[in-house]
Amino acid sequence: MPSAFSNVNRILIAKGLRSFGDGFVSLLLPAYLLELGFTPFQVGVIATTTLLGSGILTLAVGLQAWRFHYRTWLLASTLLMAGTGLGFALLTDFWPLMLIALVGTLNPSSGDVSIFLPLEQSLLSRIVEDKRRTWVMARYSLVGSLLAAFGSLAAALPALAAASAGVATKSAIQGMFVLYALLACGAGVVYRGLPKAQASDAPQPKAALHESKKIVYTLAALFSLDAFGGGFVVQSLVALWLYQRFGMSVSAASAIFFWTGVLTAFSYLVAARIAARIGLLKTMVFTHLPSSVCLILIPFMPELAYAIALLFVRSALSQMDVPTRSSYVMAVVPPAERAAAASVTSVPRSLASAASPVLAGYLLGLSPFGWAFVAGGVIKIVYDLSLLALFHKVRPPEEQPAPGRT
Repeated sequence: MPSAFSNVNRILIAKGLRSFGDGFVSLLLPAYLLELGFTPFQVGVIATTTLLGSGILTLAVGLQAWRFHYRTWLLASTLLMAGTGLGFALLTDFWPLMLIALVGTLNPSSGDVSIFLPLEQSLLSRIVEDKRRTWVMARYSLVGSLLAAFGSLAAALPALAAASAGVATKSAIQGMFVLYALLACGAGVVYRGLPKAQASDAPQPKAALHESKKIVYTLAALFSLDAFGGGFVVQSLVALWLYQRFGMSVSAASAIFFWTGVLTAFSYLVAARIAARIGLLKTMVFTHLPSSVCLILIPFMPELAYAIALLFVRSALSQMDVPTRSSYVMAVVPPAERAAAASVTSVPRSLASAASPVLAGYLLGLSPFGWAFVAGGVIKIVYDLSLLALFHKVRPPEEQPAPGRT
């Protein structure tokens, strides 16, 4: 269907613009805050606040998304994103930045933890058929990670401007926050091309969640555990650890995170192929477990090269569960409840992980060893085993046995 194809591409383009901004912001945020004179603990507090605020907004929007057109929500979200960028560009005091971090869209993570996520995923699941859903989610994640990787490269621009043109580092980084606001405006232009209403055969629900309440809440609890572990190693704090442990520059970190982003991006396509063979749930668990082991081993590496090698291996494995998880959630709930389900299950990526960065920042302030990596990896392993135990019998429609077969 040409219209569906066009709408999918619009969502992918907007996703790419936002991810490019997230890519350089996640690396520049700790450098900018340190430049302003903040301590590692304060950096962790602001990272925690951004995740907490994103979680609250995502939950509120997801539970109310069925009342309004998706395009309206998406356009309003781009305005909030633009305001966030301008706020960080203009203000330098701790408490004003804390407030903007709470109500804005800033993302200290390498993944998407924003209010856009449940809206876009629900809309994509309405547009495409079940048999194409995982592949479209893989493309969605691929575009996001690739553009975030190029955004990581762009994080080196302030250092280049400071070296070549004599621009103050703080001013150069503030310029990047203005660019973040402009990217939001670009995404808004793209979203305006979406239809005002998405045709659907599904009736409007009387509540955001009804039939799928039990399964969604159980998944949300498990994803909370995973997100709590992931919060110990959000990209901003991994960058901070590299700065402290090995004296790495922002330019070098941007190159490393570019390649981790590329590895992550192409892992989504591999995940879709694996899922077609062994199923969505097994793909989520059996790719995630070895990545968590790599996470635990990183701080024990005596040299930077070994630590980077493990970061690369983890990046090639750790996010394979992203498109498969999104597809799985959309598959096991009724169409009318997908926006709420996407919100309730993605909010843990912000809310449950909100406590972790401040703990990780505190640990980094005490020791450069990297205990946050160990804590995050152990928690993620517990999540993987729990998910497999509780949901191994819950299959999406495309994995159900054919009639007459077991």
